[in-house]
Order: sequence, then structure tokens, then C-alpha cells
Amino acid sequence: MLNEQTTEKLYGLKLLGMAEAFKEQLQQPSIDDLSFADRFGLLVDRQWTFKEDCRMKRLLKNAKLKINACIEDIDYKTPRGIDKSVLLSLSACRWIRNHQNLIICGPTGIGKTFLACALGNKACREGYSAFYIRTPKFFYLLALSRADGSYGTTLARLTKTNLLVLDDWGLTPLTDPERRDLLEVIEDRHGIGSTLIASQLPVENWHDHIGDPTIADAILDRLVHNAHRLNLKGGTMRKIPRLDLE
Repeated sequence: MLNEQTTEKLYGLKLLGMAEAFKEQLQQPSIDDLSFADRFGLLVDRQWTFKEDCRMKRLLKNAKLKINACIEDIDYKTPRGIDKSVLLSLSACRWIRNHQNLIICGPTGIGKTFLACALGNKACREGYSAFYIRTPKFFYLLALSRADGSYGTTLARLTKTNLLVLDDWGLTPLTDPERRDLLEVIEDRHGIGSTLIASQLPVENWHDHIGDPTIADAILDRLVHNAHRLNLKGGTMRKIPRLDLE
């Protein structure tokens, strides 16, 4: 009876991992051979693991990664100009801890989105918050939030995110409101968060793409100055093998 009450109280305190571990201990006669400290230590370890697992799942859900990609699944055999040692170094997430940026450039279909999502996934597994969004949708989100009065809340959420992933950067020229919104976000995040940009457009063309020289200087100074770069080369990896139907 007392054990049932203890279990219920653990659930009531939302110590779900500890509650499950306690129920398992009750089913193991050999557990009585352990000291109270050892048994309690096992309960605490289970609760800690349960909490960390829930946290990682929440981070991955909130990241909204387009692809369920992992560092372990990256294809190094296809020649794309990927240095495995560099990518493994990036997967350690020190660049995120140091609030640095990462730029991935290359032609369409080369795997930029996969790499971006794999690094975002690894960031979440290391305990960092991440948020993936295509650049056109990013500007739409900011414009919508400005219209409905949630602009400040949206900026605050973007600012506190450890890793912001902007995919499909540079597809269309920026409008004046987009330039100013981008500067606002990059300025707020400078020195406190990391930004990963995936783009077909070479970095040397970004200044012209942004448009306004003064705003472009301000954005690129904060975005490119301390950025790591991955320049991918080669053909598309989206090719589907041709079936011979004859």
C-alpha cells in the first residue's frame, strides 16, 4: 500500500522517470541487495535521463527541421568538396557555443538543406535550441507579425534561439522592408546566437542582392565576418536512376 502511494506521489510531482524506475525496482527481488543510496541513485539517474530525453524531443520538435537528417548519415563518397574533418569539427557545435555563423553555398540539389538540417539536428542533441525556416517564409513571418502586432514577440523568439537556420537565401531580390527586418534580426542576434545560411548565391554576390549599400554593409559585417564556410561543388544529388522499360 505504501509503495502504491509513493508511486502515485511521484507521478503527482511529475517525476515520471523516477516513478517508472521505482515500479521496476519493486518487480526485482535482487534490488534489496543494494543500499538505500544505490537504489536512490538509480532512481535519480532514470529521472535525469527521462528529463533530458524529453528536452531533446522538445528541441527537435520546435526546430521544425525540413529533413530528418543526421550527421551520421552524411554522404562523403559523392565528390562535393566536403572535408570530413571540417564537418566533424562543426558537428561538435563549438561554433554555436562561440556564437559564430556558418554559410553553406553550392548549386541546387547538392545537399545544402540536408547538411543544414543535420547540423541543426546535432545542435538539438547537444542541448541547443534551433529553428529552421526558408528565407522567403522567414520574411513572410516577419511581415505577418508586424501586421498582427506580434512583431516584438517574434523578434524576441528569434533572438533567443541558439541556432537560426535560413535556407534558400538569395532566391529573389530583397525589398526595403525585408532588408530592414533582416538587419533587425541579425543585429539582435549578433554575439549571442549563431546563424546558418544555405544559399545557391555565392557570398561575393550578397552585397548586391541585399541592395541598399549601407544596410548591406551592416548585415554582412555581422553575418559574414565570423562565419565558417562550406562551398559545395558538383552536380545535383536528386537525380533518379533512369529505368529501362524496353
